[in-house]
Amino acid sequence: MRNITLGVFLIFAFACKPGKKETNQQTPPSEQTAISHAKGFSIEKNPSGITTIHITSPWPSAETAYTYALIPKEILAHTTLNRDEYDAIVTVPVERIIVTSTTHIPALEALGATDKLVGFPNTDYISSKNTRERIDKGLVEELGNNEDINTEMAIALDPDVIVGFGISNQNRAYETLQRSNIPVVYNGDWTEETPLGKAEWIKFFAPFFQKEAKADSLFRAIEKSYTRTKTLAKAAKDRPTVVTGGLYKDVWYVAGGNSWMAQFLKDARTNYLWSDTKETGSLSLSIESVVEKADNADFWLNPSMITSYEELKQANRHYEQFDAYKNRNIYSNTITKGDTGGLIYYELAPQRPDLVLKDLIHIFHTELLPDHELFFFKPLE
Repeated sequence: MRNITLGVFLIFAFACKPGKKETNQQTPPSEQTAISHAKGFSIEKNPSGITTIHITSPWPSAETAYTYALIPKEILAHTTLNRDEYDAIVTVPVERIIVTSTTHIPALEALGATDKLVGFPNTDYISSKNTRERIDKGLVEELGNNEDINTEMAIALDPDVIVGFGISNQNRAYETLQRSNIPVVYNGDWTEETPLGKAEWIKFFAPFFQKEAKADSLFRAIEKSYTRTKTLAKAAKDRPTVVTGGLYKDVWYVAGGNSWMAQFLKDARTNYLWSDTKETGSLSLSIESVVEKADNADFWLNPSMITSYEELKQANRHYEQFDAYKNRNIYSNTITKGDTGGLIYYELAPQRPDLVLKDLIHIFHTELLPDHELFFFKPLE
């Protein structure tokens, strides 16, 4: 009986014992960077300050995704990460960087990080005056070709990170650099199909320099300018017909209906003659099919790399059949070049789509932007 009484007492005592006070031990959620237009990447920062960048479109139709961790220097000593979870780990802010595409240059300049650039393949392609000055002073090393970077020189530069691009994950130079413990990260800005999608990749570069707020401000200004210009185009009285491209050997390449250029032409209120096609790149056509469809087109953009009507005439006699040729309504974005021959359009236009759209509206609907001075596109000589 005594044992039973003791047992009842213990049960009662434990039942009446105050429970442990509940505390909220949940980890605060990671902060997501707002991405409005780009499809190929996402960014998040956890409460400890580590930024994770996910690249889902390093090249067209990629089946491989990449994840990168950016660790601030001030928390590096007491931070432990599972390296198997990341394709590269980078300490930030970056002090020495190698980039591999001219489209990367405007982002560095806009973020005030031009002085961090120490190497680039094919420096002659760079047109920016600020970066060219650094090249001329020997502050940016020539590293050969992107697909065959001089790895010995790159390693000697001791970069904190290399921003690469490729058409696949097969790049022996990048593999060599990674084996030398140099982080290589892929940038897929060129895979975006919309003007603002490409421009938003400035947010990809920002965390490497801890300048996220500046990148957000810069992009919002570009987005606002582009949207205003697009809205202005809606006041156009007509929609001129447009043909693009030209012959390379026996094939005429025109912009596909879902391409970057086609989106510009849509936003500029034109009737692009191949807007109903699905390609995100270019279409390969015969000259006969183009003549049949576009000989009466009001405007013609980017006739290969040709810069004058005389050169166009000499290149192929069929070009003279087009109304755009007869009426001198041909414009090209390959006329405006940097001091060493680099094409400014392919360097800066992805970063400044608002300037591209203003050019096109001035060309197609001059009355809407009569005072605009053409920046990228120029009439054939």
